[in-house]
Amino acid sequence: MSTIHLQRTTTATPEQYVAALTDFGPGRSKLFANSDDAYLKVHRRGVSQADVTEGSGGIWERLHYDWSDPNRIVLTTADSNVWDGASGHIYTFRRQPDGTTDIDVVVVRDGKNLMGRLLGFVLGTIGRRVLEKAFENSVKAIEAQNENVKHPETDLSDLAA
Repeated sequence: MSTIHLQRTTTATPEQYVAALTDFGPGRSKLFANSDDAYLKVHRRGVSQADVTEGSGGIWERLHYDWSDPNRIVLTTADSNVWDGASGHIYTFRRQPDGTTDIDVVVVRDGKNLMGRLLGFVLGTIGRRVLEKAFENSVKAIEAQNENVKHPETDLSDLAA
């Protein structure tokens, strides 16, 4: 079993990050590279919980999302072709006095078969950087998305008409 800890400070609020993480619509892969739209299937969604199958590159998992705590979101693996039920992700958010948010992520990967055990080993060693880069890219994409909402581009040609 591999446990990977990731941390990043962002200008996004916890609400903005949770909103992006729980948006299961088309284009999700633009924010989360390991969630290819071809794998995405929402089985059930409530106010603060969802059951979703997602994945990429031949690896999929059905995750139970729980964001009932505004400072924490828990993704628990319910089924997968490589990961066992002890797998999942926990995102913890801490607001900072300067308006930024610290995000701590714990990723647990428990392989349920040979492929899963090999992938878990790789992720726990040399593959950690791949997860770090994916997390960093998702944080940057969410920040950019929120910045565009704050300052939408105005097409001045529309005003001339």
